[in-house]
Amino acid sequence: MEDCRIVMKPHGFPSGRGARVGPDFSLKSQIPGLKIREFMVYVPGGSDKSAIMNKEREIRGRFAPSPTGPLHLGNAMTFLVAWLSVRSRGGRIVMRIEDIEGHGRDPAVIEGNCRDLLRLGLEWDEGYRAGGPHGPYRQSERAELYRRALDRLLEQELVYPCVCSRRDARQAGAAPHAGDCRMYDGRCRGRFADYAEAARALAGSGRLPAWRFRVPDREVVFRDRLCGGQRVNPALTYGDFPIARHPDGIGYQLAVVTDDIDMRITEVVRGGDLLECTPWQILLYRALAPEFPLPEFCHLPVVTGADGKRLAKRTGSLTLESLFERGVRPGTVLGLLAFWGGWAEFGEELTLPELLDRFDLSALRGRKPCLDGAALRLLGAE
Repeated sequence: MEDCRIVMKPHGFPSGRGARVGPDFSLKSQIPGLKIREFMVYVPGGSDKSAIMNKEREIRGRFAPSPTGPLHLGNAMTFLVAWLSVRSRGGRIVMRIEDIEGHGRDPAVIEGNCRDLLRLGLEWDEGYRAGGPHGPYRQSERAELYRRALDRLLEQELVYPCVCSRRDARQAGAAPHAGDCRMYDGRCRGRFADYAEAARALAGSGRLPAWRFRVPDREVVFRDRLCGGQRVNPALTYGDFPIARHPDGIGYQLAVVTDDIDMRITEVVRGGDLLECTPWQILLYRALAPEFPLPEFCHLPVVTGADGKRLAKRTGSLTLESLFERGVRPGTVLGLLAFWGGWAEFGEELTLPELLDRFDLSALRGRKPCLDGAALRLLGAE
């Protein structure tokens, strides 16, 4: 038997939703010689289109640094897991520079970020410096793609201009939901004929209107590789969300989804603090490219300092650059990251090939990586 198409209607699965069948589906081992080419996700009673996922589709992960400063150990952990996850399955890494904001366009910072990753051995196959078929690979050079994506959303009447500031949105919102977020009340829905009219309403304020996505009142369901099944109705947890604060749609939420579609990204590995915005991005994926198979999402435990706060560039967290400048070996850094991931004993020095042999994504589940006193002493940075 050469190939087959499998439609899954899982017994007991919640009404209105289906499940993605993973590449390790056991039917392949049950029928000798079976070569599975496609999996179909069946959505019983749902409005979403069934998605077809090619079993032989190339695994494509990404590095997507925002070059606002030197990389810290939390960034290194994310890039390492992304690299290990893709390399352990024979995939390719794409390097994309997320310099959409003006303060992230310093060439020295971009080069420094790349240099630090390469010193750890985390190379990439396509993208910035390497070239490839989906360039340019700097977001600051991809404005035309974002404008076209915005046009597609406008054609579907899925976005509208909004003049509310963040403070306005917070004060107008209902009770807090999802951390610090408040429910946006949609006060700018239908308020302006177009972006130009909204911009005139802000004349003299020094601000530009935002584009907000009109959120449908339905659940978004997906499975995160580490965090498990997720089910949320964005209309009830945040409401219409901003995708860009620029007349041509240049902004993080729209750009990251547009780029992932264009670059055929199949796997997104990032910090757990971004899990909350994943339903928004799934809505954008479906609006911009309904036939595009969603990437697999993997949200990692956030690396914190001894104070319990997550590491951040803006707070001057310990950087890879400073560690290498003081002579810390890449194997020592990799060993600490591996310890945080549950793949090594504390104090081990490791190479990337050794880490590949030990890599087990599930070991990260429930881990609480912390740059505490012991870790600082190991790095000679206490």
